Amino acid sequence: MERAFRNYAGETEWHRDWKAAFPPAFREISFSDAILGELHRADVHTPCGTTLEFQNSPICLEELKSREAFYPKLIWILNGKKFKGFRVLKNLPDVDDPVIADYDFCHTDHLSMIRKSDFLRGSARVLNFHHPELRKLPITSYYYSFCWKHPHRVWYQAKNPIIVDLGGHFIYQLKQRRQLSGDYPYLHIMTRKSFIEQYVR
Repeated sequence: MERAFRNYAGETEWHRDWKAAFPPAFREISFSDAILGELHRADVHTPCGTTLEFQNSPICLEELKSREAFYPKLIWILNGKKFKGFRVLKNLPDVDDPVIADYDFCHTDHLSMIRKSDFLRGSARVLNFHHPELRKLPITSYYYSFCWKHPHRVWYQAKNPIIVDLGGHFIYQLKQRRQLSGDYPYLHIMTRKSFIEQYVR
């Protein structure tokens, strides 16, 4: 028989909906920290050792680091419907394509790049994707650019994977491409179903 959900302070319908996607035996698993004498409760902890933490509101950097230090295999799942000014924009090329290894993505809402060599010389020229050097670059169906006008910057400092849930069938993993001109954040789209199935097979 499926055990009933307990009503924890601050837990929302969004939390409960995510938890319900996993078997009862995976939910609300408690761990003790022998060193600090603290009790940690994982939202979902899978048999493969992965912990899923569902975060509906911002957290401080200290709390983020504390949880990531305690759970060695942690995945953050964020309620992106609460993010202000968050929009998925355009499909991207494969960010690891060797063809663009010598280019950096520009940090703008408009899809464009600069040559690393130009950046190092201090005279970076912006190239859009109609430029002859980039025109024939294949565009993927799974990587996207996005804008976040009022970002919760603590998430850019996370060491563990971050999944943004905007509602619906699709979810987005927040990733960053290492660049000379500053790391470039982008999204990797996947279905909610395929993500869950990794852990409940």
